[in-house]
Amino acid sequence: MTQQVALVTGASRGAGAGIARALGAHGMIVYVTGRTVTPGEAKAWDGSVLPGTVAATAEAITAAGGKGIAVLCDHSDDTQVAALFEQIQQEQGRLDILVNNATYMHPQLIEQKPFWEKDLGAAGILDVGLRSAYVASWHAANIMVPQGSGLIAFGSSFGASCYMHGPAYGAQKAGLDKFAHDMAVDLRGTGVHTVSIWMGPLMTERAAVASQVNPEQYREFSKTAERPEFTGHILYALAHSDRAQALSGHTVIGAELARELGVSDEGEDRPSYRDALGSPRSPNPAIVY
Repeated sequence: MTQQVALVTGASRGAGAGIARALGAHGMIVYVTGRTVTPGEAKAWDGSVLPGTVAATAEAITAAGGKGIAVLCDHSDDTQVAALFEQIQQEQGRLDILVNNATYMHPQLIEQKPFWEKDLGAAGILDVGLRSAYVASWHAANIMVPQGSGLIAFGSSFGASCYMHGPAYGAQKAGLDKFAHDMAVDLRGTGVHTVSIWMGPLMTERAAVASQVNPEQYREFSKTAERPEFTGHILYALAHSDRAQALSGHTVIGAELARELGVSDEGEDRPSYRDALGSPRSPNPAIVY
């Protein structure tokens, strides 16, 4: 059987690194992108050093049972992104799962200020985070459609529904959900499916710092926070399930889909925050060209 291939963007640490490690544990060849090459380069909200490099993630994938391949890539640079997909095409000849995770994290993202009091650079998430996901999906579709299979996933959150971290963050998440919906319309009949997945609170390096900055807000969430690998296991299960076709174009809550697919977070069931933070929008069947 041909070894399957995945690409997880923005995987030096956090959700991307966890998703990539999980896919590696299922024996996949996993390409991971990032910009952190030297430990200590990345900084948290408070200026403290964040651990993780793209090479370290690749090593962890291999240690988990897959094959990790690190690619230094700035997703704001279309030329670098095109070279990334050309590399995957030349080396593997296929791509089975794309996880769009790369997102610009502005230093003021979690500050409790109105948007006009934050630096205008916070809008960068609409470039690396939204536009970058479109570009990566475009390249992925050009590999997946000819092979007749594949899953294009978008890492989204409840911020698409409720107020979370300000309007730029919310627009980016809502935009990812719309990408999944509209791309699925274009991909009908090709064997390629899309999904946008709302992750719950995550046990990441940045989340640990955020919980210190806003302790009251994060205290309850942190008690049931998801491991970053959880989403990776869900996406792998979905890609190998008949549900991939039925859910193509939909936005799903990860914890709810996990229960449906029989996936746990290292034996633990994670709660859905639907009642507290909102529900994904139901797709409208209308199509206008």
